[in-house]
Amino acid sequence: MNQDLDADLVAGALQVSIGLLRRRLRQTQADGELTLPETAALARLDRSGPATSSALAKLEQISPQSMGATLGALESRGLVQRRPDPEDGRRIVISLTTSGRQALQKRRTARTEQLAQALSTGFTQEELGQLMAAAPLLERLAQSI
Repeated sequence: MNQDLDADLVAGALQVSIGLLRRRLRQTQADGELTLPETAALARLDRSGPATSSALAKLEQISPQSMGATLGALESRGLVQRRPDPEDGRRIVISLTTSGRQALQKRRTARTEQLAQALSTGFTQEELGQLMAAAPLLERLAQSI
């Protein structure tokens, strides 16, 4: 492997390939399925626990208005619930409902199955190993942006 890789070259290649993967996964979204912002909000609540709308917006790097709309849609479907903050009754915290956790799991399972099908039919064991080794690096990259 070339030890003199240029970070700009790697960044450009990743942007193209990850962008294509995201678009393809998004194109197969079924009617009534969670949108990407809805999935992101549910996943954040699942990982981190209850949070305020403004804290979620900041973590997801979107406007508070956009997060409010996303949470409103999730609440109307019974996937999240709003409650007074036990530590500060003036604030409202959002948490996952059981239905929200199930919807998130269903979304994850469907995407995992879709990716697994593509991987099992088009990649060698060596290539699968390379992708597995790259996964933690991609996650670390995402967290550093």
